[in-house]
Amino acid sequence: MAFMRTAQGDTPRYLDTILLDLTHLTQLFRLPDSVWDTDRFSFDMLEEDGCYVCIFHGDGKERRGMCPIPDAEDERIRELHRKRACRRLCRQTCYELLREVTGVHPPWGSMTGIRPTHLFYEALEKGLSMKDAGAELVRSFDILPDKADLLRETVETQMLLPPPGDAWADVYIGIPFCTTRCTYCSFSSGELGDGHLVEPYLKALFAEMRLGREILQDSGRKLRALYVGGGTPTSLGERDFRRLLDEVTDCFPGAMEYTVEAGRPDTLTMDKLRAIREHGIRRISINPQTMNDRTLQVIGRAHTAAQVYEAYAMAREAEIGHINMDVIAGLPGEDLTAFQKTMEAALELKPESLTVHTLAIKRTSRLQIEKWPLPDGEETGKMVDLGRTTARELHMHPYYLYRQKYMAGNLENVGYALSGHACQYNVDIMEEHTHILAFGAGGISKRVFPEEGHIERQPNVSNIDVYLDRYQEMAQRKRELFLGTT
Repeated sequence: MAFMRTAQGDTPRYLDTILLDLTHLTQLFRLPDSVWDTDRFSFDMLEEDGCYVCIFHGDGKERRGMCPIPDAEDERIRELHRKRACRRLCRQTCYELLREVTGVHPPWGSMTGIRPTHLFYEALEKGLSMKDAGAELVRSFDILPDKADLLRETVETQMLLPPPGDAWADVYIGIPFCTTRCTYCSFSSGELGDGHLVEPYLKALFAEMRLGREILQDSGRKLRALYVGGGTPTSLGERDFRRLLDEVTDCFPGAMEYTVEAGRPDTLTMDKLRAIREHGIRRISINPQTMNDRTLQVIGRAHTAAQVYEAYAMAREAEIGHINMDVIAGLPGEDLTAFQKTMEAALELKPESLTVHTLAIKRTSRLQIEKWPLPDGEETGKMVDLGRTTARELHMHPYYLYRQKYMAGNLENVGYALSGHACQYNVDIMEEHTHILAFGAGGISKRVFPEEGHIERQPNVSNIDVYLDRYQEMAQRKRELFLGTT
């Protein structure tokens, strides 16, 4: 890329790594990454009269943007805010030029971040009303009005939940096993196989959880929400699954909310569902992703749509009060008619919450490696709209929203729920306003420093064999993160 320089010849301040952000922008406009290997686009970033000034050039056109240079007494906060303002101005100016050059209008405008709700909250902090905050995002980021409405509804639901605070922490417990691996998956999980890793893994996990219980107690924080995810926790055998729940509720009693992922319907038994109920867990997630058997085969799931109905019936018989359903728009070989079949099933099964994901093709997934044909962005957008309509028919409201890189149509993932059924953990992890202690291979602990707008992360190793040897080290790092002591 041909960066234009300041008069001093230096790289524009705060922008030494901006190329990745600009690449994400050009992807929104269906331009290849290779466009940045040419002189087609260039820019200059200046400081004039207390403002940042950004000038982008390309295809014989020019776009100019400017914003005040933020100030603060604390040097660290000042630098953080200046970097954020400078980079945001650069992205926005580039977006405006690309919009003019291509004629394309991405639904989320110039937003490339994964948490657009943060920008809505920023607008509210300026004293704007809900309506005016949405209008501000339409004006400032060029998002479509219906996306601004979706953000507003999401934030309104979140404001009904218990407020976050430094006195609280969530807990995540990871079970990195599945019966098969989905073709779109890039998570730190592996196939269960003959199960030889289960016993050593649980032994290490339980030991790390006990050390984590001490961290939570010594920090003086209270447990807010607990989530058992994966992988598929219910891929464990009945005995091991009960052992897991025994340890979970012994180490971490008294959470506002407990969730257990039961994503694969073919892993559920009545004994496992009764164990969930007996341990006081009220929320599970049974995730078909699609109700089309052919697609289930393509994406590597070893169950049928009929088994989804059977699993829901069992869960209702076991008196599970909250079932979440995850579905994916944009799966290979599907069109709007195929997705409508999945939505019709949702209307029949009546889950308490429904999460509509847009397929995101990760570089390490089989779908990316094997180059499966996928529906285009326009068709996927119709599926996402149908998901929102279905949620309304189920009397649900959006309660959390996030976006990912490489999503079809530059769209979004949205969680919908009946009143009183929003998942606290999902909101916490997306909004990043709550501390998280994470246990197991691939878990990422987070400590939030709200005054600084800063988050420190401490990831566990994702390789299961390595985790077995190093779980004590992982726990020790969490202790240092939350207590600053050894």
